[in-house]
Amino acid sequence: MVNITYDASGDMVATADDGTVSVYNLGDIAWTLASTALVWIMIPGLGFLYSGLLRRKNALTQIYLGVMVLAVVSFQWFFWGYSLAFSETGSAYIGNLKYFGLKGVLDAPSMGSSRIPALVFCVYQLMFAAITPMIALGAIAERGRLGPVPVFVFMWSTLVYDPIACWTWSGNGWSFIMGGLDFAGGTPVHISSGTAALAISIYLGKRKGWGTERLSYKPHNTSYVILGTVLLWFGWFGFNGGSALSANLRAAQACIVTNLAASCGGLTWMLWDYRLEKKWSAVGFCSGAIAGLVAITPASGFVGAPAAVLFGFMAGTVCNFATQLKFLCNYDDTLDIFASHAIGGVVGNVLTALFAQASVAAFDGFTEIDGGWLDHHYIQLGYQLADSVSGMAYSFVMTTIILWIMHFIPYCDLRLPEGSSEEAQVVGMDEYDMGEFAYDYVGLEQEIVGEGRDGLGITTGGREPHHHHASHHSSSTEEEKRAPTTA
Repeated sequence: MVNITYDASGDMVATADDGTVSVYNLGDIAWTLASTALVWIMIPGLGFLYSGLLRRKNALTQIYLGVMVLAVVSFQWFFWGYSLAFSETGSAYIGNLKYFGLKGVLDAPSMGSSRIPALVFCVYQLMFAAITPMIALGAIAERGRLGPVPVFVFMWSTLVYDPIACWTWSGNGWSFIMGGLDFAGGTPVHISSGTAALAISIYLGKRKGWGTERLSYKPHNTSYVILGTVLLWFGWFGFNGGSALSANLRAAQACIVTNLAASCGGLTWMLWDYRLEKKWSAVGFCSGAIAGLVAITPASGFVGAPAAVLFGFMAGTVCNFATQLKFLCNYDDTLDIFASHAIGGVVGNVLTALFAQASVAAFDGFTEIDGGWLDHHYIQLGYQLADSVSGMAYSFVMTTIILWIMHFIPYCDLRLPEGSSEEAQVVGMDEYDMGEFAYDYVGLEQEIVGEGRDGLGITTGGREPHHHHASHHSSSTEEEKRAPTTA
């Protein structure tokens, strides 16, 4: 039975059946719940970002996935996800079923912080669990079946996200005990999802016309790209600032460095793109801002503002050039998720090892860490690399195993049937799998007709085309190669 009272200062006092008393500040609870809502809005925001980067005939599927994934993970988190990630009696790799069905998740102090009750921590962490598979599912864009996605999301959350979250944030987790620093999800959220996207891309194979002008399209709705980025940037204040799990100076510092890294990342990526096309790209700015946000995520509670400038610059630079990996390694990552999230997460983890400061972590008044290289704690780089490599390898292998298990289960294969794959990609997944459209039939005929063109271009859509330098005196043929093939 829950026994709640309030003391003279207005703090909430929870008394357990055994007489244990826990005191919670209502301001800390309010900030964590507000941060929950901020992270929630990021999930459909990501759907709008992905939708805008695609062609109009595939625009609705990613917006739909934004809400569908949230629903599936909400059930999985209630069913056993929270218990597998955060049960105190679990192992160094995964929790047990102590909190199956959220049994007993009420007013006791949470694993994340004794300053908020477990129920508040549970719903906050649910949002991290929900956005992570959504990041990865951008890889199915334009060529993956929607029907098996709920099954995949349930399995992936159980077998990939929950174990990595456990070893990173649980008090029993091996990385946590080792001394790995991950304030808000560099490995559990970004490295795991970005690497899963790579595994999905390899499993699904290339889209029809990959490597030719047929896929030489620009994002169909740059307004959606900006809207999605705005919602993500807005929500990231709850993602990073809320990870302090308290309304304190450390939360404010996390918000400062989050905004600064995003700003510097956006400007850096945009400038790198300008050197090629001599155009000021809104898509480039948005891509760089997200790269900066990804990189600062593990470090946001550990680094000062000057370091955040470097985080943004390095993420905007490294992730921009990492988009060329798909050409070098010959895989079709439709939305450059591996480059932006997996590589960006590794950049963030490594820089955390260099610039984490014990003095910044102590802004909350009680956290103690050894810091990074600035504090002459040089072994921290080894800890961060071990965590990054483990998360990347585990996610790639386990995601591949899940995909191949589903491959042999009737109706669960994410691949399109061989006989209808080309037709589905021509008409678009909105028509093929949903029978609904983001814009009804506006412009759809032009887009489908465009599928009949053949060419020798080398771009494939996504955030970043194949790097080449533009010339103001290009021939008409070169201008046609850079033009989108769709409306």
